[in-house]
Amino acid sequence: MGLSNQTTEKVKDRVDIEEVVNDYVSLKKKGQNLWACCPFHQEKTPSFSVSPSKQIYKCFGCGKAGDPIQFIMDIEGIGFTEAIRHLAKKYGIEIEEEQSQDPADIQAYNERESLFIAVNFAREFFQQNLKTDEGQSIGLSYFKERGFDLATIEKFDLGYALNSWDQLLLEARKSGFEVDNLLKAGLILERENSPGHYYDRFRGRVIFPVHNLSGKAIAFGARILTQDKKQPKYINSPETAIYHKSDVLYGIYQAKQAIRQEGNCYLVEGYTDVLSMHMAGIENVVASSGTSLTESQIKLIKRFSDQVTVLYDGDEAGIKASLRGIDMLLEGGLNVKAVVFPSGEDPDSFARKSGKREFQDFLKAGQKDFIHFKIDLFAGEAAGDPIKKAEAIRQVVLSIAKIPDPIVRSVYAKESARLLAMEEEILLTELNRQLLKQQSKPAARTEEVLPLEETLPTSPEEEKDKLQPKTIREERELIRILINYGFEKVSDEMHVCEYLLEEIKELQFDTPVFQKLLLHYKKALLQGILPKYDYFLNTQDAGVKKEVIDMIAQNREISLNWEIKHQIFTRKESDDLSETSYRISLKLKSAYLKKMRLEVQEKIKDATETELNELLPVYMEITQLKTKIDRELGNVIPSRN
Repeated sequence: MGLSNQTTEKVKDRVDIEEVVNDYVSLKKKGQNLWACCPFHQEKTPSFSVSPSKQIYKCFGCGKAGDPIQFIMDIEGIGFTEAIRHLAKKYGIEIEEEQSQDPADIQAYNERESLFIAVNFAREFFQQNLKTDEGQSIGLSYFKERGFDLATIEKFDLGYALNSWDQLLLEARKSGFEVDNLLKAGLILERENSPGHYYDRFRGRVIFPVHNLSGKAIAFGARILTQDKKQPKYINSPETAIYHKSDVLYGIYQAKQAIRQEGNCYLVEGYTDVLSMHMAGIENVVASSGTSLTESQIKLIKRFSDQVTVLYDGDEAGIKASLRGIDMLLEGGLNVKAVVFPSGEDPDSFARKSGKREFQDFLKAGQKDFIHFKIDLFAGEAAGDPIKKAEAIRQVVLSIAKIPDPIVRSVYAKESARLLAMEEEILLTELNRQLLKQQSKPAARTEEVLPLEETLPTSPEEEKDKLQPKTIREERELIRILINYGFEKVSDEMHVCEYLLEEIKELQFDTPVFQKLLLHYKKALLQGILPKYDYFLNTQDAGVKKEVIDMIAQNREISLNWEIKHQIFTRKESDDLSETSYRISLKLKSAYLKKMRLEVQEKIKDATETELNELLPVYMEITQLKTKIDRELGNVIPSRN
């Protein structure tokens, strides 16, 4: 069960890119476009551009680009359907559901929606309980003792469960909720020795709602306030159809914007750690809520930042027990730093003891990359004991081996050898041994193990370029001209697109996304549509949409004052589209001829005499054609090309 096409189309028709983006950043007009510092990465000079006329955004710093719907998907970290719902709510558009033909799908959807409704009813109930005499004297008083102000209590929807066996159950049934639904939501329990009789799961406890990325409550954590040894200090909602604890981080909804802006995510253990850090002015913080870190949680962090800083209580034994989390973060492709609090302190207690400035300064001064952190952690016990020092080195190497990027891995290996005062080659040998062990595991990634000097020369950009087709630049330029000017005329009887498509009719593009765009363009023409950029922005293909936005977004605009005031005129590619079209078609042909000649050269290397007699005339013909085109383009022909 999903959204109807009518709802999606209404949203697309109604949304305005300026209104949507202005909810998150302050836009300033410069030329035809609006500009701001990018909300997706840190920067001091604005490189985030919004085009009201084209209804697109593009950051020329980090490359993020899209339409209003994509912006909501990027900024909120949600999928397409949730983004449509979000925008429909903003613009007051009624959401129409499209009925699935599969009864099982309908049932699953309805069950999930009913659980959301039940859990959010409970959230409101717990919040209202804080206003009761019991709630104020026990629940609110506890929050205030912990230093949480009303703004923080409201921000995180904190509440209180009355010390009653069935107060929530009674209120929920009065509001029309069925017992079965409350059971599935994990809000009530059935008495063991009394079937058909139920009681509230949460009683006499302060409540910490857990939210999903879109801000809906999906579960609860609850802390008891009395010294009852028979009761656990914390109890949590069970797994349900809407709550899987391994997929959730406490505080992610409140933190996601700050994580993006700061380019870093602080990772703590408990609810109150998160709340106290917010009180200290640090909002880019989430908690694993006492559970072991999972791959899903790591992927959730990576959606918003590549940097994570783990905050540890000042307990050495506890730190060592949780080091596996650092290795998992590294394996997930995150850059990892760590901060250790003084003995006996945790983020909650230290934040409450110190002022905002002191706490923030402590985090900045105390953070270490995982290499320095691990070496310092094992330094004391390894001093003077060669066996323990060897084990400490092995622990450091094990962590480095988890890093997927070979260049980052190599840099850390070099730094570790320096800090540990050992020969780099010995450390590299151990690193390669660990990498080989990982490769031997069935599920491990296959990656060639190379010594440091063999991994360093090639940059990520160079590696990426090696994998790209040789004709990518020319293919992109031709598609860009098609999208921006294909509907313009090169003569009284011919459009730019007609000329270009005729010139390249025998070519099959090597770059998949540009071949896809070319096919889209031809399909539109067959349907009698002379497509402009907005035709391609309506596609659901994110790769296609991003390429189109990159092609139509302008990083620089020529000031109108140049011509109006100063009479300075500059030549634009649109001034002579016949010349522009002609040259780009020649450049593409030249690129393909170069590729063909390289292919023939490779065949010549291993050719027999008979094959050589066939290949050499082909090689000469290709060379002559390419030389002719290059001369036409005015290119300098080197003696060895």
